[in-house]
Amino acid sequence: MLNWADRFNIFSFLDSNHYQSPSSNFEWKLAAGAQQIITADNDKAFAEIKEFHLKHPGWLFGHFSYPSEKPDDIGFHHALFFIPEIIITCVNNSITIESSHESAEKIYQQINQFDIIAASPQHKLHIQPTITQDEYIDAILKIKHHIQRGDCYEMNYCQEFVAENAFVNPIHLFIQLTAISPNPFSTLYKNEDKYCIGASPERFISRKNTTVISQPIKGTSKRIHDNHEADEISKNQLHNSSKERSENVMIVDLVRNDLSKIATEGTVKVAELFGLYSFPQVHQMISTITCETDLNTHWTEIIEATYPMGSMTGAPKIKVMELTELYEATPRGLFSGTIGYISPNGDFDFNVVIRSIFYNRSKKIISYKAGGGITINSDPLQEYQETLIKAAAIKEILQA
Repeated sequence: MLNWADRFNIFSFLDSNHYQSPSSNFEWKLAAGAQQIITADNDKAFAEIKEFHLKHPGWLFGHFSYPSEKPDDIGFHHALFFIPEIIITCVNNSITIESSHESAEKIYQQINQFDIIAASPQHKLHIQPTITQDEYIDAILKIKHHIQRGDCYEMNYCQEFVAENAFVNPIHLFIQLTAISPNPFSTLYKNEDKYCIGASPERFISRKNTTVISQPIKGTSKRIHDNHEADEISKNQLHNSSKERSENVMIVDLVRNDLSKIATEGTVKVAELFGLYSFPQVHQMISTITCETDLNTHWTEIIEATYPMGSMTGAPKIKVMELTELYEATPRGLFSGTIGYISPNGDFDFNVVIRSIFYNRSKKIISYKAGGGITINSDPLQEYQETLIKAAAIKEILQA
């Protein structure tokens, strides 16, 4: 199905990898082809997309990149949404096909009869960090100075890894990545010659009926699969870490503040604080914040009030976004942005674009990024090593 979908200029494949969630309505969903597309590369993106969707209500799929004045090398639009020609959904092992121009039976036959061309062996990729370890540590020390001065409390700092002259098969990479790191917000997303190959564990925000849910991740420790006792110690150390807890609760407060802008008065609640969840590569600390909204509140208003997500910025949000522009060596692009969908009844679900590979087929550039929250108690070397842990699954398949 994914190889068949790659014929289209645009598609979005969203895969929960069988993780159960009250906000998820499907195991996976593919939106392929575009009846109409809207792109926005300015500060009026939310207003323009709202106007577009009010004129064309129904299914909508797409993304928002991280807001920055600097374009990245991969080249995704700041915002892009499309009305799909075809939607294929899997719920409880049952497949539903919706199409604007062909019968479901014909599409089903096309997929089953599609000839998959065997992937040719890819040449070795020479992956290089865009900054050295010493440069990373120097940036962390400067950020800690800002925290000490009172400019901010916590800041997410990211670094990038890049390979040029890259010839890869995005479908093959996605299947490999989700095989070793199956996460609940995995995404294979294509727009023209650009791909996001993602295994994100994090939900940014969703709405089901009138309930809005945000689930920021703050706090990471390594999985140790060959030693159960050591793996439990790693998990318990995360749970008991005062540094990770303080980082998490700061972002929880930030999200509560963001949600209060669109919530029905008195409905913002922390449903779960410091929840511990284990994924194939890492243990994560996840908190869940909810609120109620008026059904007349448009989804773009909810995204605008909460975007970009606090787990990928820090606190206070505006100040740390200024510092991000100053200290990060490369622009984030779609990394730490969001990919998701809006259903015809107004429900929506968006992920946080992390643990992802970005590929520009025309430029033959492949990249991935990783980061972590910096507080006054952060050890620069440990923070550097944490970024390597988060990106381990990606590095493994790219260097295979």
